[in-house]
Amino acid sequence: MTDIQAIADRVEIEALRGEFTDAVMMRDYDRIASLFTPDGALRMPNIPVELEGPEAIRAWGERVPEFVDFLVQNTHPGVIRLDGDTASGRAYMAELGRALDGRGGLNYAIYHDRYQRTEDGWKFSERVYEVRYEDDSPLAGSPARRAGGA
Repeated sequence: MTDIQAIADRVEIEALRGEFTDAVMMRDYDRIASLFTPDGALRMPNIPVELEGPEAIRAWGERVPEFVDFLVQNTHPGVIRLDGDTASGRAYMAELGRALDGRGGLNYAIYHDRYQRTEDGWKFSERVYEVRYEDDSPLAGSPARRAGGA
């Protein structure tokens, strides 16, 4: 790959995917919503959740602490296919979490993505979360305790 623009686009799209994971981990729902185009969609069929537009994505995210105790996501790079000002790709996800009701789980999934170049850089136009493996066995561990017992 010698096209400097293609290299830059791939780096920016990978940064977008990393920004999404960081925002999820930090529970920064405004930032998550800002990563989508105005008509962007986040779809999670296994939950099932279909969210269209940044406001719907933000509003759903703000409800997550009502039912999720903790969540750890690790994103692994996948393919990126560039097509001018649009692109598609996949990112691979390992996720560990526990709901407030005590249900825990581990899953491996794929994000099927569509991206759009905007004035503000690359954004998600669609992100579809496909769970490929799910283990709902009780988690043996617990979130780390902070120093001083807090």
